[in-house]
Amino acid sequence: MQYKTIVLELLKERTELHEQLRLTRRLLPTVESCARELKASHETWKETLAKSQPESHPSQISSEAMEMALGELEDRLPTVSHQAETELPTLDGAMAYLVGHTPKR
Repeated sequence: MQYKTIVLELLKERTELHEQLRLTRRLLPTVESCARELKASHETWKETLAKSQPESHPSQISSEAMEMALGELEDRLPTVSHQAETELPTLDGAMAYLVGHTPKR
């Protein structure tokens, strides 16, 4: 599965955020940005795990690295459950959150 597809599925799970991004034509740029972040995190975790677990098979390392990278990304994506029930996420708030938690290059 490609990184963009994974990110898109994560966003679809957050229906309000997905809809706001779609309606404001920010869905594609957000997916692309998050996909780059996911890929970079996945590669970093693969390197880290390969060094700490040299006896592990590369496919196992890659799977574990993807789980860790996905966990990091999911933690950074705003969700309604992390906010007061009466307070829906805003697009500006979601984008500010994502930009503020994206590694600088």
